[in-house]
Amino acid sequence: MHRFGHGIGLEIQELESVAAGKPAVTTARPQAERRQDWQRRVRFECDMRGVPLPLEYRQAFYARRVKPMVERFVAAMLLVLLAPVFLAAAIAIRLDGKGPIFFRQNRTGYLGRPFRLVKFRTMVPEAEALKASLRAQNHHAADSPDFKLIEDPRITRVGKFLRKTSIDELPNLINVLRGEMALVGPRPTSFDVGTYKMHHLPRLAARPGITGLWQVSGRANVDFDERTELDVDYIRSMSFANDTRLMFRTVGAVRRGDGAH
Repeated sequence: MHRFGHGIGLEIQELESVAAGKPAVTTARPQAERRQDWQRRVRFECDMRGVPLPLEYRQAFYARRVKPMVERFVAAMLLVLLAPVFLAAAIAIRLDGKGPIFFRQNRTGYLGRPFRLVKFRTMVPEAEALKASLRAQNHHAADSPDFKLIEDPRITRVGKFLRKTSIDELPNLINVLRGEMALVGPRPTSFDVGTYKMHHLPRLAARPGITGLWQVSGRANVDFDERTELDVDYIRSMSFANDTRLMFRTVGAVRRGDGAH
């Protein structure tokens, strides 16, 4: 406890220095402790804003025990049942042109920890290299870390269908089995935690999900500030009933194609 309190004390000094326009405090810390910096910052912001950390709150039995067990079981069952869909998608991607079937990308997960997300490839192989030249067309505000184009020229013909139906996200079930993601939770971001503003950090208080309150509330059509508010609302009200409700609402959102570009 003393060590954790000491870390928070250093964090407060650093934040106060930055706020005052002074150089950041350079108090030496062990390498292992520095690597945990963002985890401490997330915990600090959650404490300041009254956002619970469900996976660390001992009385949150559903979030800590029931949710991971149930969601991994459901993910395993869905991987088996949807095997024909996986095969059809893989064949379509391969016939549509050159490039890998799966797209793997580092994403920001629980407490800011990076993990390797898996999804079906929906863009041309050189999509990441083309991103810089297209940034001026970003649908979101210039200072938003989110990047979204209304008519993204990098998306392939098959990719448009996979995105419209959300089939491209099905390989995320593998991440659920690994314990890196949940079926329901804040969507993991493709940008590093270092891009987050301080008020964004509480959305990292739960494992990222395949679907969540953001996806059924406009998905790509809301900016990151609004998205963070929705994610924090979800974390504060996390329960089996809410997760079940969001899963059913997701089915409706996918059918309507809400926010899927």
